[in-house]
Amino acid sequence: MVLIVRENQQVFVQLGADFKTSDSGPDLVVILHRAADVLASSRPPSYPLAEGSFVVVAELKAFQGAQRYALPATIRLADYPSAAIWCRRFNATFAAARLQ
Repeated sequence: MVLIVRENQQVFVQLGADFKTSDSGPDLVVILHRAADVLASSRPPSYPLAEGSFVVVAELKAFQGAQRYALPATIRLADYPSAAIWCRRFNATFAAARLQ
């Protein structure tokens, strides 16, 4: 589950305590994506993302557990209904979820 949390006039993307992804990917980042269903908007097996379809939020802090990432005020959340864990180096999507 991925939540949008507002706290003290700051907006965060929050990954739940049950979050877990593979530790085999280099250069993993948290992104916001313009498609509601990131995986359906791409093709297997690596689910590459098209340039301009996402915005990078931050480097992934850990491969599992609860995490929170501050969003810049310039990001318009209405444009990004989902979040994903993406490998920049190989343009591969590791996980995706709709924002709640």
